[in-house]
Amino acid sequence: MPQDRKYSHIQPKLTGNRSKVLIAAGGNLPSDKGMPAQTIVEAAKIVANERIKILGISRFFKTPCFPPGAGPDYVNVSLILETDFSSCEMLAALHMVEAEFGRQRDKRWGMRTLDLDLLSFDAVVVPDLDTVESWMNLPLDAQVRQTPDTMLLPHPRIQDRAFVLVPLMDIAPDWVHPVLQRSVREMHDALPLEARQAVIPL
Repeated sequence: MPQDRKYSHIQPKLTGNRSKVLIAAGGNLPSDKGMPAQTIVEAAKIVANERIKILGISRFFKTPCFPPGAGPDYVNVSLILETDFSSCEMLAALHMVEAEFGRQRDKRWGMRTLDLDLLSFDAVVVPDLDTVESWMNLPLDAQVRQTPDTMLLPHPRIQDRAFVLVPLMDIAPDWVHPVLQRSVREMHDALPLEARQAVIPL
């Protein structure tokens, strides 16, 4: 699979070994395959191929739209994958699947048919520690306005999002964030109880 040109400057990290990948999937608009839960199921079927193996998938969860009243509730799920793709190839593959289900990137944090976020790729930090930490520490108002122009690994918002951490507790509670050196369980437990309780199993 060709690399996404936007990320082609990042050198692949693989040396022939298969890598473990964490993905967050979600959506709150119907696609031509059905409502969000069905869309995610169908997208997972496409993601899985001879080069990408699904090792685990969480339960499906309902999460309130943010800000409240801005749209339908989201459906969220997390997956563990194994692949021989590079990180760039993996991201390009996810973007291609999103596009197949009608994902449009015309508004940051807008409603969508399908979102496939690359959370982590083994324990790599891309492009470098300083850049990732600067995005992790970005104030909320800046997060809404700014979009990174490079791949960031791990995803800079993992530690902040109950709709990511609650599903990850199903399949990867002991995964350790390579920057924060905290496990999914520790990050999950540090979130406000109200935020965790708002992510409801379907």
